[in-house]
Amino acid sequence: MQDSLLTGARTGLVRLALLALLVTGPTAPALGDEAATTTGADEALMQELEERIMKRLREGPWLQQQIEQGILAHERKKAEAQRAARAKQARLKAEKARAVRPVDANRDHVQGNPDASISLIEYSDFECPYCKRFHPTPKKVLDSYGNRVNWVYRHFPLRFHNPGAQKQAEASECAGELGGNEAFWKYTDSIYTRTRSGGHGFPLKQLVPLAEELGLERQPFKECLESGRYAARVKEDLDEGRTIGITGTPATILRNNKTGEVSVMSGAKSLAVFKTEIEKLLKPSAAEQK
Repeated sequence: MQDSLLTGARTGLVRLALLALLVTGPTAPALGDEAATTTGADEALMQELEERIMKRLREGPWLQQQIEQGILAHERKKAEAQRAARAKQARLKAEKARAVRPVDANRDHVQGNPDASISLIEYSDFECPYCKRFHPTPKKVLDSYGNRVNWVYRHFPLRFHNPGAQKQAEASECAGELGGNEAFWKYTDSIYTRTRSGGHGFPLKQLVPLAEELGLERQPFKECLESGRYAARVKEDLDEGRTIGITGTPATILRNNKTGEVSVMSGAKSLAVFKTEIEKLLKPSAAEQK
């Protein structure tokens, strides 16, 4: 930055000074039909003048002021470009997320009012430590908004957490098959409470005993889990998530079920952050206000 400003100052000022020297100086050549030539004395004067100008620039405050202003201008432009890039990225992400599959109480695992205005659609991984940390937050959202918000759980087992995350997801589906929506959520809550996360946080050999502990029949659950019949269901959630831009967990899409507007949330965000985004989605649009 300093080299650039120094070069600019040097080029501009020295050229002006040298032009004045050549035109008005005592050694200026006479203008005639032939091109003017520069003598050795002229060269010496030019060099001396250049050195004096550069000395003044270095010793005085002007150059430092120009450097500081240049740095500030550069940082402002850089910050503006970064803000614009982030805004564009968020806009593109939201546009992609608008294609999220609408909530279907016959297919999805829904906690809260199935007909709520806002759906908190979570894509999650049973072995993700951030998902474990985040798991209590949607419950707090439901407590805060009552029938206006529901919570939808969809599977997104990350490859590096398998086979644990995948088999736990399948097990939760088996719990749902045998005990309905309530059993699914009890089984899900139990795994998140007990897992240490990281891919090996809940022993696979404990999946069947956990079901039995929660009141599900051991043998039908064991047969369901070992058959792998819910592997495709889990993969379907995973593929849908990838299609709408989900890359990590937990990932949440807040969806206004009336307007289709969405807000994309990545990571274990706090209740306060969710409230802010939900309030925006609940606010009537300009068209609705008219």
